Amino acid sequence: MNKFTLSLKISALLLLCPIFMAFNARLLDEYTDYIQQKLTAHYDNREEMQPIKRYELKVTNTGFCRYKRYFESGKVEYFSFNLVKFKDLDYYGTDKNGKLYLRTKGEDVIVQTYNDKKAGDIDSMAAYMMIPLKNIEPQDLSDLSERLVKMNAQLLAQK
Repeated sequence: MNKFTLSLKISALLLLCPIFMAFNARLLDEYTDYIQQKLTAHYDNREEMQPIKRYELKVTNTGFCRYKRYFESGKVEYFSFNLVKFKDLDYYGTDKNGKLYLRTKGEDVIVQTYNDKKAGDIDSMAAYMMIPLKNIEPQDLSDLSERLVKMNAQLLAQK
């Protein structure tokens, strides 16, 4: 009888695993969509010293945050980090405009520069990624921080 009960418990757990994993994937997608939408909606390209031709800002459900800037001069800057390494965020500025710093646990942000006529191509690491924002409310920043922390926890649980 004990073998039957143990087998039944194991079978029940194995059947429930895909359900929990699907729920986790939906949560990650929800967090990803929210973070992506907020960062894109409030992005401020007027803050830059050099004129930006275009930018790409992408948060993936696999846990990566990627930010690429294409300058008028031809220079390209690329920043990327895994949200598993996310530590916290800081915002310096007002509700009209400011800079969002996504900080990591160590030097976990990949920084690459291409086509820079002054310094050449550079590969390095940093402890934060800075994104200029505009027209963002304190509640939006609080929600963004909360979702980043929750996404970090979900990603860590997957490992």
